[in-house]
Amino acid sequence: MYTLKELEVRYKAIERELLNQDIVGDKDRYAEVTKEFNNISKLMNEEKKLQHIKKDLKEYREMLDKADDEALMEEINGEIERLQKEMEDSERKILISLMPEDPLDGKNIIMEIRAGTGGDEAALFAADLFRMYSRFCERKNWKIEHLNSHEIGVGGFKEIIFSVSGKEVYQRLKFEMGAHRVQRIPVTESSGRIHTSAVTVAVLPEAEETDIKISTDDLRIDVYRSTGHGGQSVNTTDSAVRITHLPTGVVVTCQDEKSQHKNKDKALKVLRARLFEIAEREKKEAEAKERKSQIGSGDRSERIRTYNYPQNRVTDHRIGLTLYKLDLIIDGEMDELIDALIEFEVKNNLNKVGLKEVINPGNKLCK
Repeated sequence: MYTLKELEVRYKAIERELLNQDIVGDKDRYAEVTKEFNNISKLMNEEKKLQHIKKDLKEYREMLDKADDEALMEEINGEIERLQKEMEDSERKILISLMPEDPLDGKNIIMEIRAGTGGDEAALFAADLFRMYSRFCERKNWKIEHLNSHEIGVGGFKEIIFSVSGKEVYQRLKFEMGAHRVQRIPVTESSGRIHTSAVTVAVLPEAEETDIKISTDDLRIDVYRSTGHGGQSVNTTDSAVRITHLPTGVVVTCQDEKSQHKNKDKALKVLRARLFEIAEREKKEAEAKERKSQIGSGDRSERIRTYNYPQNRVTDHRIGLTLYKLDLIIDGEMDELIDALIEFEVKNNLNKVGLKEVINPGNKLCK
């Protein structure tokens, strides 16, 4: 394990290395050292902040033991509550920084939302989930690009596919893959009975051409006339595109653009992401046959979450978390839920390699 002093020694060593003119010419080495320098700097600053919080917390608790005025005790308790929250946040940041970085975390994503069981109600909930993710992305200043959709007349989606680009997109949204169940009274239900419907969500890391090679010989590309919503070009030009990847049988269609060329580009983007996700999943399964300690299996059919409207409740079944904030979460306030999922995964992964505590006594950081 590292002490704070040892981290400071390493920090100064890297600082000296970065001043060496030889490293500037080696772009790969310079990038590697700069990244380590920044990571250690953040970790040191957060550790120092945590120690200050613990010191202040100790002092306030001592003050509380001596206080005999109710107003003063209430004020001190308020400060203790604030500091405890700050301590938990700081420990969470340190915990995450100790984790080996997932190379996919920095990637943009393609999300696919599909209505499952439940007919029109499932399609309406697919639209609700799309709005939830859209609002969450707006709060993060992430960019959404609509790729393809199959809309139904009642305002829902049988399927909607879109890309999300921005900082730490995959890291924050990768846990959304799976089956989302909704329990509520449909607007079409006259008797007021609660129905249960399901929607599946796929989260695919966006793949560059260097990530996965696709041979044109492996593709069958069909063009046809668009159907459904889409304006004047619908049913007048062969702008819709269907691409079949022959070795895997993966099929992607895109018809939302008026241009056949644009539809083809978007379809290839989705195809590349799907093939990359398949390759990554196979690699992870080969590396670790036992996946019980991870959050879910990555299977789109696995039920991960229930949204119960009558009780204003959201339950994530993978970590046993229930929040009575459905109205806020469905409006895009998802951070509390996502933070809990990230923390659960980080703790499990740290425990796998023998890291039982975030911070050890004696001002030591786990390694």
